[in-house]
Amino acid sequence: MIELLRRWIVPSACLICVGAAAPGTVCDGCRASLPWNRIACPVCALPQRSAIAHVCANCAAEPPHFDATLAAFRYEAPIAQAIAGLKYHAQFRQSRWLGAEIARLAAERTSALPDLLIPVPLHPSRLRERGYNQALELARGITRQLAIDIDWQSAVRLRATADQIGKRARERRKEVRKAFAVGAAVAGRHIALIDDVMTTGSTVDDLARAARAAGAARIEVWVAARVP
Repeated sequence: MIELLRRWIVPSACLICVGAAAPGTVCDGCRASLPWNRIACPVCALPQRSAIAHVCANCAAEPPHFDATLAAFRYEAPIAQAIAGLKYHAQFRQSRWLGAEIARLAAERTSALPDLLIPVPLHPSRLRERGYNQALELARGITRQLAIDIDWQSAVRLRATADQIGKRARERRKEVRKAFAVGAAVAGRHIALIDDVMTTGSTVDDLARAARAAGAARIEVWVAARVP
């Protein structure tokens, strides 16, 4: 409780340890110890223990509908808590700094940046319940650093899906199958699908399937964290 009060009274406090930091960011000490996802499959961002990143066995055997994934962090503490704060408690400062870290990593690459950011949409019933889309908030955090347009209208979730927490990969794939539709605005475009966490990749893969059917030329997935 004391830490929460300090963050409220002293907005320049680190979002993790409440030490001194620029407003809405984390201090240098905490940032250095974060679970960065530095070596990962270039397709699905699955964390790897090898010295050099390589395409994982799953992506080699059954390539997804997207071309590449950028995941800033592994889904571990304190990133998991930061994402929970954004997703369930409307802590938008988390989306701003997480989005900034995604943007920084994207800008460091040699590959071209996408033309559009497409936040993974919520079903209208879930959006009414939550009041905001955490993927859209992350996209806004990214565009504070990178001049990329957000398209939050072309992708729609056609049906409400159950919460995916605790479900196995096969169950997740079945639950989200043909759950999305994407409009023609993505035709011929290089797009990045934005979400908070990637677990098995089932959700973004189905959205990528719809985007590919709509004519998207290149599809990347950008997330704050990847589950190992």
